[in-house]
Amino acid sequence: MATRRDIEMDGRHPALARLDALIGRWTVQPKVDGLGSAWTEFGWQDDGLFLRQFSDTEPPPPTAPQAWRDNAPFPTTAVIGLDDATEEFTMLYADARGVHRVYQMTLADGVWRIWRHAPGFNQRFHGTFSPDGDTVNARWEMSKDGETWHLDFELTYTRGT
Repeated sequence: MATRRDIEMDGRHPALARLDALIGRWTVQPKVDGLGSAWTEFGWQDDGLFLRQFSDTEPPPPTAPQAWRDNAPFPTTAVIGLDDATEEFTMLYADARGVHRVYQMTLADGVWRIWRHAPGFNQRFHGTFSPDGDTVNARWEMSKDGETWHLDFELTYTRGT
């Protein structure tokens, strides 16, 4: 746990430095037949107090599954902040469909986790960074009851492309 002295020395809570691993623009490739890639960009706002994520894509190609074309979330925006008591992050998410969600998040030791528990629609994300930090192999899972989980889709983030 960070001390007040640690926080005052560089102006921000040391746990926020873990989020530096996300900074930059990434190509996001879902492993879903017929879908093209999207992009996401992470950047600091408010003098490093919050991390902002913005994602977008071209319109889904005609080869994309109809369910995806009808329900594509882009563009999306998320703002990530720190709970200094637990050193976990909270992500406020909103998208073009009018969806608003609150997720919990951790990022440590090359593992990025995001989750939410909501009646009838629980979600969790697990991403693993490559040794050079420029690729994240990830998956989203969902559960109706919070106990039985199913793969929603896999995806790969590649920095700088």
